[in-house]
Amino acid sequence: MIRNFKRRSIQFLFSALLLIGISACNKDISLSLDNSRDESIGLVPIDTFQVNTSTYLLDDVPTSGTGMILAGKISNTTTGSVLSTSYMRMAIDNIIAGSIPTAAKYDSITFVLKPNKYFYGDTTKTQTLSVHQLTQQITLKEVSTGSGTNELPYYVNGAAVYNNQKFTYETTALGSLSFKPFVKKLDSIAIRLNDNLGNTLFSYIKDGHGNIASNDNFNEYFKGIALVPGNNNTAMIGFKDTVSMQVHYNYINDEGFKVSKSTSFNLGNKAYQFNNVEADRSGTAFNTLSVTNPELKSTTTNGDVFLEGSTGAVVKLTFPTLLDLVNDPTVAINKVELVIETENKYRNSFFIPPARVVLMIANAGGNPVSIVTTPVFLQQQGQQDPVQYGYLAGGDEFGANAKYTFNMIEYVNNIKKDSYFNTSLFLSVPQSSLFATTDRLIIAKDANNKPRIKLNILYTKF
Repeated sequence: MIRNFKRRSIQFLFSALLLIGISACNKDISLSLDNSRDESIGLVPIDTFQVNTSTYLLDDVPTSGTGMILAGKISNTTTGSVLSTSYMRMAIDNIIAGSIPTAAKYDSITFVLKPNKYFYGDTTKTQTLSVHQLTQQITLKEVSTGSGTNELPYYVNGAAVYNNQKFTYETTALGSLSFKPFVKKLDSIAIRLNDNLGNTLFSYIKDGHGNIASNDNFNEYFKGIALVPGNNNTAMIGFKDTVSMQVHYNYINDEGFKVSKSTSFNLGNKAYQFNNVEADRSGTAFNTLSVTNPELKSTTTNGDVFLEGSTGAVVKLTFPTLLDLVNDPTVAINKVELVIETENKYRNSFFIPPARVVLMIANAGGNPVSIVTTPVFLQQQGQQDPVQYGYLAGGDEFGANAKYTFNMIEYVNNIKKDSYFNTSLFLSVPQSSLFATTDRLIIAKDANNKPRIKLNILYTKF
């Protein structure tokens, strides 16, 4: 009875104090009360914890073998422009030497792509794509295993081709196409290629030439294709990796009718298909962002920070005073949430914010070595994926920002471990988007030009 009376008294006292606090100030504070204890309880109002933010550029983002052929260009005044050129090898597949009838005549050659419904940017304008023949073999890059601050990113697990790699190609295009990318309706696009190439391949198949005797022979002769966007393009377009280079021909059959047929060179080894993604930040606050200068603090970019798929741009977060609270023996932390805001206007723009984001844990060398996971108790309840995602939520047409929220209680409980010493968090699009899209998130700013990212903590003070 006495204990219950004490609990009710504390609850009443807390309500009164909370009302007084709300009336007295407008500070964004967190209060904590654990009324299940008999000990004296301290009500500790605290400011939301300090978060230091930067835009950080990851080195060597693998973009090969993702299943996404990404070609296009996007631009905006805050972060600059991004251009993606897709490279790939072709293969003879089921082409059989001598399979074309002797009397057949060459008609044309086309490069056929099928949109995969991914797009980013303004698709209301005409886009141009050009097909160029490679003059250099596509090769995989092996990143040597490191340790300590040179530890490999957790997502690098073998030889690959990376976003910053390029291979030479003929300056004159084999063919090009300008089109309106109605990507939700468009089934395929066909780019007419140079007839000199078409006639040569037609003759090789018809005559059983050695250059098509094997994939190795063919790749030595025809090293591959670069799919290059026009400089005035306004959107990124995603295509399936089921491209084909179709040689069309016709002949008169035994009944005297004209028969039209084609034979196809299809995408070769998918490990050699990748997207080279280049950013041009000139004229923006991020002009100096590069692999050699990978970090720009928000205080030097007018408070702007952003993340972006395929270019390797992420938002770096550090909490300089958090460890002091965690190590305080008189404090029990009950709840921790990280809240990231973005202006709602982007949800109705050509550059829609990503539906979800993740937090990577980076070592002192700036290499992501792990990822923030869903708290174990939630995983055990079968509620969520082991990887924790922040989902886009809220926001309205009246000016309220949209938000991403993370449950950080497990991360905060872990930061006392030696393995977390001198680490930081990288806010990023999920791995599949980091390697294959240009999805971008620009963080909202407050009236003081500070990024609207808050670490809110509820705790008990003994």
